[in-house]
Amino acid sequence: MSLTVDVRHRLGSFSLEAAFASASGITAVFGASGCGKTTLVNIIAGLIRPDFARISVGDTVLVDTARGINLPPHRRRIGYVFQEARLFPHLSVESNLAYGEWFTPKAERYAARAQILDLLGIAHLLKRRPRDLSGGEKQRVAIGRALLTSPKLLLMDEPLASLDAARKAEIMPYLERLRDEVKIPIVYVSHSVAEVMRLASDVAVLAQGKLAAFGPA
Repeated sequence: MSLTVDVRHRLGSFSLEAAFASASGITAVFGASGCGKTTLVNIIAGLIRPDFARISVGDTVLVDTARGINLPPHRRRIGYVFQEARLFPHLSVESNLAYGEWFTPKAERYAARAQILDLLGIAHLLKRRPRDLSGGEKQRVAIGRALLTSPKLLLMDEPLASLDAARKAEIMPYLERLRDEVKIPIVYVSHSVAEVMRLASDVAVLAQGKLAAFGPA
């Protein structure tokens, strides 16, 4: 499944212009702080209404301003993983994961819970509450919850930024498995060269709101 992005948007004095196309695997959106990375993924997610955009995943057009198409976020079938896990603290891991499944009609679900639990190594955590998890475990559960929505696209906005070096080392192999085994496009925002070199299939480099380069990692 392919992702096509063509965006132009102005926010105050800041202007964002980016256009690229990628397939399954991880497309890293890379650049310094303030270059427009999060703005770009929020436009893809439908959280920002762009001045101009055409964004599609496979045959589904998410937004095409020229044709008046702008699907609301809940209809875009996108999983979003933020810097912080944002798990529900009063729910167990199992209930947090079930919340992800709840959003997708049964007929449209492709993600099998057992497969996701194995992929992310979180089966033994199901009865725990978020307060009893490490930072890396919380992020793995957050990724699992996003995947259990059976998304057509996964957005990850600096998911390792809040973790220390040990927790980053813990979660990195799971992200590699995610890249290799989940056959959907993944957009991975980062300003870490090490993360991009290890994980990315393609790289979109942003500099001051402009796409400076795009191609295989």
